[in-house]
Amino acid sequence: MARLYSGKRGSSGSTRPVSRRPPSWFKYEPEEIDALVLKLSKEGNPPSIIGQILRDRYGVPLVSQIAGKRLAHLLPPDARQSIPEDLEVLVKKATSAARHLEKNRKDYPNKRDLALIESKIHRLASYYRAIGRLPKEWQYKPVAASLR
Repeated sequence: MARLYSGKRGSSGSTRPVSRRPPSWFKYEPEEIDALVLKLSKEGNPPSIIGQILRDRYGVPLVSQIAGKRLAHLLPPDARQSIPEDLEVLVKKATSAARHLEKNRKDYPNKRDLALIESKIHRLASYYRAIGRLPKEWQYKPVAASLR
C-alpha cells in the first residue's frame, strides 16, 4: 500500500520462512511467548512495538510460528485498541498535514499528500469494516480527527 501512488520501485525485502514450525535453534516455549506478550502489553506497548521487542531482545523470529496465533490474538481483550494501530497512525498523520495546511494554504505538495493519506484511510477503514474490526457505522471525519 505504501507505493500505491509513487512511481518508485521500492526496496526489496526479505521473504517469510516457508516452514510453519519454529526454527531448530529457537529455545522458548509457546507459553513463555504468551507470558512475554502479556508482560509487554501491560507495560503499555502497542502490538508493533511488542513484535520489535520480541525480535530484538528475545530473538523471536515470528510470533505466529511459535505461539500458533497472531500477536494481536495473544493480547488480552482490554489491551486491544478500539481502532487498529495502522489506521490510528494514518489518522494522526492526516491531522498533522491538515494542521499544516491551515497555516500554509499554498503548500500544494502537502495538499496532495493529505489527499493520498485520506485515500489510504478510507480504503483501510472499508477493509476493517468488512472484516468486523471496526463498527459498520465508523467513518473518518477530518474535523473529528483534528480534535484528537
